[in-house]
Amino acid sequence: MFYTIGELLEESSKEDFKNQGKQYVAVLTYNEWNNYHDIFEMGIDMDTSISEIYTTKAEVNYDSLTGSFCIPDRSDFYKEYKFAFALDEKGIVFIDDSGKASQIVKKIKNTKKWKFPCLERFIYDFLDQIVIEDLRLMEKYDLELDEIEKRVMGGDEKAPSSRLNDIRNDIRDLRIHYEQLMDLGQEFEENENSFFKQENLRYFRSFLNRMARLHDYSTSLRDYTMQLRDLYKAQIDVKQNRIMTVLTVVTTIFMPLTLIVGWYGMNFRYMPELESKWGYPIVIAVSLFVAIGSLIYFKKKKWL
Repeated sequence: MFYTIGELLEESSKEDFKNQGKQYVAVLTYNEWNNYHDIFEMGIDMDTSISEIYTTKAEVNYDSLTGSFCIPDRSDFYKEYKFAFALDEKGIVFIDDSGKASQIVKKIKNTKKWKFPCLERFIYDFLDQIVIEDLRLMEKYDLELDEIEKRVMGGDEKAPSSRLNDIRNDIRDLRIHYEQLMDLGQEFEENENSFFKQENLRYFRSFLNRMARLHDYSTSLRDYTMQLRDLYKAQIDVKQNRIMTVLTVVTTIFMPLTLIVGWYGMNFRYMPELESKWGYPIVIAVSLFVAIGSLIYFKKKKWL
């Protein structure tokens, strides 16, 4: 698909998009790029392959700027949208089989109208569409982490620790993505080949500022998840310590009772208590005194 950049993003044909004297946007499949790349006159023979795209990046060439996008799916971070791009001062071409680039361009076409149309403004809106829902997503994570914290502090043994790990992994992927987008934006802002007008570089600076804020937010959320993980582990340790305390107290109480049982279970012939009618009640009384006295002592020491 071919578009020209005016007040609106206007559809054009392959034959006419360069004859209108406007900057253009093109979205092609990999096969279309291989067939039509000569008409863009970018002086490159870019070897594009989805299997070779791992990051979002930009590379400066002699008469073009090429790169790739690797965008994690916000609803499933195990899924990624991968596509390549090439641009010069005349326009930008996306080489995409995933449909993601086409989806973003169509959304810009339907929702944006520019007072000062230019390629830089289109690129800014394209990058903005990639992260447009991220602030809301991280606010959702923030609220979910608050709820998990309440459950952990309330002693809920079924607090979703596995969900905490999932959130931390998602935020890690977002942070990496933001860092890559910041590197991309810096390449655009440096404008090494002077493809962009100096007065329009402000769009890239604005995007970099937004990325910095999102990156900082994701960093604070990552630290929050780590604190919650430590808190969860601390709560588990406290519960284990309480269990160990109870077991220790029980053991301590029954140790003297075990001694009494072992002592009087020997049944030596000349043990005087064996012949005394008060021997059995006395042993019971002593055992009760030991047990009750130990419990009172532990309560006083706040060990129970």
